[in-house]
Amino acid sequence: MSEKPILPVLAEFPFRTRDKLRYGDTDRQGHVNNAVFATFFETARVDMLMAGGVDLMGEGGAFVLARLVIDFVQEINWPGEVEIGTRITSVGRSSLRLDHAVFDQGVCAARGESVVVLTDTATRKSKPFSDWARAWLEARLRA
Repeated sequence: MSEKPILPVLAEFPFRTRDKLRYGDTDRQGHVNNAVFATFFETARVDMLMAGGVDLMGEGGAFVLARLVIDFVQEINWPGEVEIGTRITSVGRSSLRLDHAVFDQGVCAARGESVVVLTDTATRKSKPFSDWARAWLEARLRA
């Protein structure tokens, strides 16, 4: 018999955001379509990376999504609102690994991981974080 995984709780995530469920998010089964969960993670990722006007990209920089993994835990039904938690789990030379979780009425409905890479918009190659950006990110790194 397999054990149920331990699910995260919203309090474990230092970055939190909300997203409204839209009727158009639903599928034929009447629940929020699986593809919308990627949008929830995008909302959270962008909110975190652009937090309070903090410029992590620097001149000519842009973040690119390199990896996205989603584990679906339970369905979500319209109408309503979800909360999405995000935490930084590692900081590389030019990349970040983030954990995410979507909460519906306080219950974890999905969790996932994304990796974003800072790129140079002119060369389209990875670009190292500035010392300032690295310090900001590492200060928020999950313990």
